[in-house]
Amino acid sequence: MAPLLYAQQAPHPAPQARPASPPVIAAHILARLPHDRKAFTEGLFYRDGHLFESTGEVGVSDIRKVDPATGKVIRRVAIDPSLFGEGIAPWGDQIVSVTWKSGKGFRWNRASLRQVGAFNYPGEGWGMTSTATDLILSDGTAQLRFLDPKSFAERRRVTVTFAGRPLANLNELEWVDGTILANVWRQNAIVQIDPETGAVTKVIDLTTLAKEIDAHDVDSVLNGIAWDAKGRRLFVTGKNWPTLFQIAWP
Repeated sequence: MAPLLYAQQAPHPAPQARPASPPVIAAHILARLPHDRKAFTEGLFYRDGHLFESTGEVGVSDIRKVDPATGKVIRRVAIDPSLFGEGIAPWGDQIVSVTWKSGKGFRWNRASLRQVGAFNYPGEGWGMTSTATDLILSDGTAQLRFLDPKSFAERRRVTVTFAGRPLANLNELEWVDGTILANVWRQNAIVQIDPETGAVTKVIDLTTLAKEIDAHDVDSVLNGIAWDAKGRRLFVTGKNWPTLFQIAWP
């Protein structure tokens, strides 16, 4: 696995003061399921037996409900073709979605995928997940924003650090067992993050999955984490990947 990328111009603590690197664990594949190889995956979550997925790229971004067993798209809704779709997160009976650089977000009824609201926010939108009380947003930096799910107002931020240094390019997010799992853009790894301190506590190495896919497009990178809390199943995929992997957790 390639070394994780730190934030540009990040401070360099003295070696004796730098925390130890977190443990790295190789992913163990439990199952392989079909995934739409034309889906440029930006967001992913699991609810009530289905996957909900958002895709990116201007002109073709959408939000879809998917049968995880077959990869079949059951229902989809297109995002404004001028926008680049990014992360999604569940909140109540809604899906909250963000876009990349436009500062525009939307609310969708989860059952029908009908748009029921819109809002604006500062900065970029990358990945998103939800807890019982907050939405959590990544924006391509080393910071995660904790947001009010109703107003999208920022409540607090945390800087994610790897061995004491800020870790940039945090992308798709998932809330699992009281921690945050995050893709790191163009890295074959998922990091586990303490939501209070921002410290990376574990790294899941997905190099074997990326090698199996053998994607030749530089943009077809690992991105997409979904947690089935009832079944305790963890799913991962990537942009334009033909496979959805179930991997062991923890």
